[in-house]
Amino acid sequence: MRLQDFDYPLPEELIAQWPAPDRERSRMMVVDRATGSLQDRVFLEFPEMLRKGDVLVINDSKVIPARLFARKTTGAAVEILLLRSREGASSTRWEALLRPAKRIRAGTTMELDGGASVRVLERIDDRKWVVEFRTDEPFERFLQRRGHAPLPPYIRRPRAGAASAADLERYQTVYARHPGSVAAPTAGLHFTEAILGEIRGRGIPVATVTLHVGYGTFTPVEAEQIEDHTMDEEYFEIGDETADAVNAAKRVVAVGTTSTRVLESAADAQGRIHATSGSTGLYIYPGYRFRRVGALLTNFHLPKSSLFLLACAFGGRELMLAAYRRAVAERYRFYSYGDCMLIV
Repeated sequence: MRLQDFDYPLPEELIAQWPAPDRERSRMMVVDRATGSLQDRVFLEFPEMLRKGDVLVINDSKVIPARLFARKTTGAAVEILLLRSREGASSTRWEALLRPAKRIRAGTTMELDGGASVRVLERIDDRKWVVEFRTDEPFERFLQRRGHAPLPPYIRRPRAGAASAADLERYQTVYARHPGSVAAPTAGLHFTEAILGEIRGRGIPVATVTLHVGYGTFTPVEAEQIEDHTMDEEYFEIGDETADAVNAAKRVVAVGTTSTRVLESAADAQGRIHATSGSTGLYIYPGYRFRRVGALLTNFHLPKSSLFLLACAFGGRELMLAAYRRAVAERYRFYSYGDCMLIV
């Protein structure tokens, strides 16, 4: 299949630059695969869409403040985006993206605010480097104080680090527990504790998985044929309690593409989920046969992205393109801070 067949036109002004004032009041398009119907709803109504026998699966990974700003000895500013710790959460050695990377070499040392410094150790590839931090306090504490929300490149701020405190709170799900993501599982941004309480009050179990979202979520699909694309590996966990809840469910409602990929990675050929952990590079595109996920809540994704391909795999390419055309016409808000879609 050609990548070009998964493109769609989007006016730039529909890309949400700020979150909605209230998480639960985002708009929600409900897409019915069986009938092809498209309904305009509000996320507050999401609990009404669930039914007896459902289990809701959420990704409880927590976004770390992975963006830092450093200065070279020349005074030039360099943006650092942390990708993965080399030696655990408390490690001072990280794989990172550096921007601009021009004239950066192994051995380059840069200064950060607060008396800290970072040294470039080695180049991994065209995009990635290994860096080592030197701080006067545990690095985790330094990162919490000095790091900024790792907003995706299509969310622009007037200056580096602007509105960081607000973004650190809103670019995070209310149920985030396990630090490790450098991008938010954005379908979960619409939930509040009140909404989760209402869902549980209706007798719907809420089960958790963990998938630490990596920079690969921003990496565009560049292969002309979508089958030739390769996904980056991401760490995930699914426990016994979640596996049992999913296996007992009549329908599994996955919150986001990340929860979907965990469930499908952990499912056997019969659709049973097994508790496990490890890395997954599962790439879901049209033609994929879903083993366990029966409904999907997801945001509106970039054209020609692996996330949009997953949505097309679940909902059908033609129906998804029709839904996106409607979303543009009805002025839905797109991408991470935007509105959502429930595919049933």
